[in-house]
Amino acid sequence: MRCPDCAAPLNFSKSIPFAASTFRDSLDDTAHGVWRYRRLLPIAPDVTPITLGEGATPIVDLPRWGAANGLPRLQAKMEQLSPTGSFKDRGATLLFTALAAAGVQEVVEDSSGNAGAAAAAYAARAGIAARIFVPQSAPPAKIAQIAAHGATIVPIPGTRQDVTTAAEASINDDGVYASHNLSPYFPASLKTFAYELIEQLRQQLPTHIVFPVGNGGLLIGAAQGIADLVRLASLRMPHLHAAQAANCAPVVHRHQHGSSASVPEFRPTIAGGVAVTDPPRITEILDALRTSEGTAIAVTEEQIRECTETLARLEGLYVEPTSAVAFAAAIQLRRDGVIGVDDTVLIPVTGSGLKDPLTSG
Repeated sequence: MRCPDCAAPLNFSKSIPFAASTFRDSLDDTAHGVWRYRRLLPIAPDVTPITLGEGATPIVDLPRWGAANGLPRLQAKMEQLSPTGSFKDRGATLLFTALAAAGVQEVVEDSSGNAGAAAAAYAARAGIAARIFVPQSAPPAKIAQIAAHGATIVPIPGTRQDVTTAAEASINDDGVYASHNLSPYFPASLKTFAYELIEQLRQQLPTHIVFPVGNGGLLIGAAQGIADLVRLASLRMPHLHAAQAANCAPVVHRHQHGSSASVPEFRPTIAGGVAVTDPPRITEILDALRTSEGTAIAVTEEQIRECTETLARLEGLYVEPTSAVAFAAAIQLRRDGVIGVDDTVLIPVTGSGLKDPLTSG
């Protein structure tokens, strides 16, 4: 799944020949969610989807929390309402559809939790055996969810990168590495996040979209999907921003200092989903930020915790700390003047708080 010349992860290079009517004509009104956009996905038309009804997540206003933080035109896209509780289902449905169509019998995946849960669920749906490598420190609720789907769990001590290394080393002739970070099917399917935006917001894309970023899949997929849509009509590209925990912020560091500067030492963070020290698609993340005139910003553990708590109290929105990273970043972007008071802002709620409850302290 890497380029033989530069070792970068692969993408599907065949672009959709968009024209003014192509997007509308490509929609399948008989399908739901991700598979409504099947004709825009890299999959044969006769292949049976492996689906749990993912996608079609609603967009809601957050007036109380937004007003309290200088963001009166703030909306959230509720990706935590996906079947396994995170946006990773968007990528898993296409990936496992392709794997099942190819006759794959066993897969290996590595994950801090959400992607592992999605892989385990969609593997179970497809009748594919799964081994999921996870950090020993992964939230118990996520581990329990993976186990419930019948996957074999392989806990690995150390960093998130150690987990990836162990998973890659385990591949043998009986298994396929179904990596959500490397597979080209994953970002191709995450483009549907953007396709939904254009329909839900009636072609009025927000001024800013702030993403929590670990491996950056949702930001990359959204950037690719929005680029498709911008070619359709006179649409303006939103500013895309990458939010990371200050304790682990390689994207922020590269964005601010370039590739030659030494990377600060990783420290643990309550936002486990963004605890990725070496994102394999970091070049694509940085390209998306540059193209959209966005930025990358790091937030503290205290800021993450405060946003997790206040979203629940002010809006009834119970998010995992990883999702709260983006909300904390939006506050900082507003204070820094990057986001104006009249700007529209959208934040994806990438994961449910039920999967990674915030502990006291």
